Amino acid sequence: MPDTQPPGDRADEPFRSTSSADGHARSAGPGSAGIAGLLQDIVGNIQEIIRSEVRLAKAEVREDVSSMGKAAGMLVAGGVLAVYALGILLLCVVYALRGPLPDWAAALIVGLVVAVAAAVMMIVGLKRIRSVNPMPERTIDSIKEDVQWVRQQTR
Repeated sequence: MPDTQPPGDRADEPFRSTSSADGHARSAGPGSAGIAGLLQDIVGNIQEIIRSEVRLAKAEVREDVSSMGKAAGMLVAGGVLAVYALGILLLCVVYALRGPLPDWAAALIVGLVVAVAAAVMMIVGLKRIRSVNPMPERTIDSIKEDVQWVRQQTR
């Protein structure tokens, strides 16, 4: 029966040579790597952990910025409507001082409706802004786990 496993993956070859990121060969067997190889492995693992944490933090911040942008959009829209409401309410005062009741009464009704809409939009926007947590909680938890792992590996 022919051997179908590639060389180095066979059970009779437990220690095989691998190459590190810098191109140097090192042994994968226990005790044969030496302190220098072990330190290189630890440093490489720590570097990869740091890179992973940075990627996670970027993803979390991107999500939070997106939520913050949407909430800020609602807040700006509410502010714009509030400006229009103020303009309409001022127009109402003009009509009230100038002439017949139907004109200013209509302006008052429209102004109040726009003001209520602006208030609702601003309240929704503020609630959304308050609900965004700027701290990357998952990243912080993951870094704490990584620190524990490094401590265990160095013992």
